Amino acid sequence: MTTIYIDADACPVREEVFRVAGRLGVDVVVVSNGSRPIRPPGLAFVRMVTVAEGADVADDWIAARIGAADMCVTSDIPLASRCLAAGARALAANGRIWTPDNIGSALAGRAVSSHMRELGLQTGGPPPLTRADRSKFLSALDTMVQAAKRAA
Repeated sequence: MTTIYIDADACPVREEVFRVAGRLGVDVVVVSNGSRPIRPPGLAFVRMVTVAEGADVADDWIAARIGAADMCVTSDIPLASRCLAAGARALAANGRIWTPDNIGSALAGRAVSSHMRELGLQTGGPPPLTRADRSKFLSALDTMVQAAKRAA
């Protein structure tokens, strides 16, 4: 059975995931840390998991449980890489599909940005999510869930 894991801290597309998952009949696990409790949506197929506070605790929880028939919604590049290594699928909130072909360059770019910040340079954050991003996300999510279900 396919499960969608949501790296919920700062995830702007939870409602979209709930709609698609409900329509396609897949379970959703929303993982957040204790510093940012998330209100449960009251849907039978959605399970809320709150992990301890700390860097990468939610990521570790997801990476330890995700399987090849599952997918993760995350904009966290290292978590996406870990999910791909487990044979799962990964999708960013802006609709970017993480693949073995693009994750390496994304990790490298993240490392460069991190180094620049350590040097005191401002690198800016991600751009705000647009309607086009949400549309791209919904299309990619639907396609990826269908593929995951077929693989399961």
